[in-house]
Amino acid sequence: MAAITSVGMVLVVVALVAMLPMPSAKADGRGDPKVIAPDSVAYGRTYGEWSAAWEQWADSIPVANHPLFDNGDCSVGQSGPVWFLGGKFCGNGASCNYTGVVRSCSIPAGKALYFPILNYEDSALEESVAENPGNETYQQVTTLRGIEAVSMDGASSVFCSVDGVPIKDLMQNYRVQSTVFGFTLPTDNLFKTIYGNNGFTAGSYFFGVDDGWYVMLAPLRPGPHVVRISGVNGGYALDVTYHLHVQH
Repeated sequence: MAAITSVGMVLVVVALVAMLPMPSAKADGRGDPKVIAPDSVAYGRTYGEWSAAWEQWADSIPVANHPLFDNGDCSVGQSGPVWFLGGKFCGNGASCNYTGVVRSCSIPAGKALYFPILNYEDSALEESVAENPGNETYQQVTTLRGIEAVSMDGASSVFCSVDGVPIKDLMQNYRVQSTVFGFTLPTDNLFKTIYGNNGFTAGSYFFGVDDGWYVMLAPLRPGPHVVRISGVNGGYALDVTYHLHVQH
């Protein structure tokens, strides 16, 4: 969204990728070995490509059962070897607390997890409908990337921990620009809710881009785990804790 989101078209993982026995990735030597390094190719995609897929997943889910609006279970819309988590979405004008968010989530064994901590998404659709309608400058990839970069440059205290262990050098090493992506919106879509604007109709659109801090966790061992994400950008603060149960 043309606002900070975190949490960001159902993810389709082609059969060839799904059949890979192991991700083409290496454990992160800078910190927790559960983290797949941001310069890796994991499950057939770079971090930038997974960020695009995360946004496609987030955009595809109706608000009525969207997990990042806390209206649905974390399993909604998930498929393939990588599952997505995220922060918190709120409706336009709604009273919303982005801190103190606590969720429980059951995850099948063997699934990697990919999620933003702080991120900023923008699209030609949002600019044409709500932000800068009629201004062709805002239909250019370079313009939207510049808007996102300025916002993300002001972020601070970007943090993620896994089972109480912080990921090292997060702000320095895990900032990611997505690849340019297309996306599909349902009728009950997040843009309509976030902007309070019925001009966001169902359909497929191009293009969107994203900038922010993302982490991919290699599959966690079966049992309970706690993942916490937090960060600050201007007057926006996020703090979300996931209590995960990885199935046997």
